[in-house]
Amino acid sequence: MLNASLSLSPAFVVSPVRPRTFGSFVEHLGRCVYTGLHDPGHPTADEDGFRQDVIEAVRELGVTTVRYPGGNFVSGYRWEDGIGPVEQRPARLDLAWHSTEPNTVGVDEFVRWCRKADVEPMMAVNLGTRGVQESLDILEYCNVPSGTAWSDLRREHGSEQPHGIRMWCLGNEMDGPWQIGHKTAEEYGRLAAETARAMRMIDPDLELVACGSSGSAMPTFGEWERVVLTESYEHVDYISAHAYYHEEDGDLASFLASAMNMDAFIDDVVATADAVRAARKLTKRIHISFDEWNVWYIGAAPSEAPKDSWPVAPALLEDHYNVADAVVVGNLLISLLRHSDRVHAASLAQLVNVIAPIMTEPGGRLWRQTTFHPFALTARHAVGEVLEVKLSTPSHETAKFGDTPLLDAVATHDPDSGDVAVFVVNRSLTDDATLDVDLRAFGDLRVAEALTLANPDPYARATVDDDTALAPTANATATVDGGAASVVLPPVSWTMVRLTPA
Repeated sequence: MLNASLSLSPAFVVSPVRPRTFGSFVEHLGRCVYTGLHDPGHPTADEDGFRQDVIEAVRELGVTTVRYPGGNFVSGYRWEDGIGPVEQRPARLDLAWHSTEPNTVGVDEFVRWCRKADVEPMMAVNLGTRGVQESLDILEYCNVPSGTAWSDLRREHGSEQPHGIRMWCLGNEMDGPWQIGHKTAEEYGRLAAETARAMRMIDPDLELVACGSSGSAMPTFGEWERVVLTESYEHVDYISAHAYYHEEDGDLASFLASAMNMDAFIDDVVATADAVRAARKLTKRIHISFDEWNVWYIGAAPSEAPKDSWPVAPALLEDHYNVADAVVVGNLLISLLRHSDRVHAASLAQLVNVIAPIMTEPGGRLWRQTTFHPFALTARHAVGEVLEVKLSTPSHETAKFGDTPLLDAVATHDPDSGDVAVFVVNRSLTDDATLDVDLRAFGDLRVAEALTLANPDPYARATVDDDTALAPTANATATVDGGAASVVLPPVSWTMVRLTPA
């Protein structure tokens, strides 16, 4: 049995919980949109062809924002193809995923879906094959009330009120050689600055996201952020970060510690942004939009795009997640929360079917992957303020990270209700861990709920026929006695303990 302790106090606050931490991502990729969100022949489809069972699952998941329409897709996207009468919309080749895009769903449909799902739309503009003018055109179409060519066209298409989209991504992964319109940092930084400057001439209160490097392992990482922000710092609000993780070569111990990489990644981006701020002698701080993150088995067969054909909505990136994947997803949320002072938005990539917590059969059933549960419970119960925690934990050696803490945790406190929520993972492959939590600073608390996601087989997967057997279950070991809580955490597990005033 491992032993660990956690100290926390309402006096030591990292930041408010950022609602946008619980965002997601919808790209025109595989079956995310077509037979995912949009499936007109489905028994639950509404008048717009949207699956109501998916909308209900999205609400259950607790998603707050959705980034759209890409991703790699956006760098070749002509947004005008997706507006107006559907029967008149052109089909186009999608070079990013070697597919055919029918443009049945476009910006107006997506915004209608967001309203139905109670999520905030987050739009990306194409800075790969397009630029400043096209970005201004879609902004005018979406946000100007009336009286101009694009805004009046939107009204003709049935959206009399402006879409009012506040957050805009200035392109996607522009340092990636796979990206259509791939650019150097100098080229992209200049384009991002000019696009942002022009968009603010229409609406100075937009929230704009400059592309960071495509990942911390990229040779461009660090210097890319420095150059891009040197060009654009005054004109943008966020720099993006993207990270995907998967188990490699049977090294489960290193995989379970993936959040250590995310922690370091965030710290490096913050340091770079703040260095530009100091060098430029500016006052505002650039925050992070971690608008792509997840477990993704990127080299596996489901990620291979078609080579000899251009199908519509092929099954792509449909990873089948296990218990260990869900523990890692829960741990990555812990990392995002503890950096809430600088990570103000994040997007789990993606929402439906494509490396997703929600899976659907075309015209048929919906089911929840293991990764659905830590996201949904964290989104529901991480309320109020993120607390600074002091965790004392045993460690072990991992091949990728060296000496690695076996437990990782974050806590939130709701000053209004007095509730405290502790989210914790046990990365040990073999041992239970007892976690003692010092609660004396909060007065008398009791356990309102304790749930653990674990299984003797960390590779167990949910299926369309049974997606409940691997859901979190009540952890009866959670107790409070004399200002201290205690809970036993099984190996390879994610746990939430929610405490409320006695």
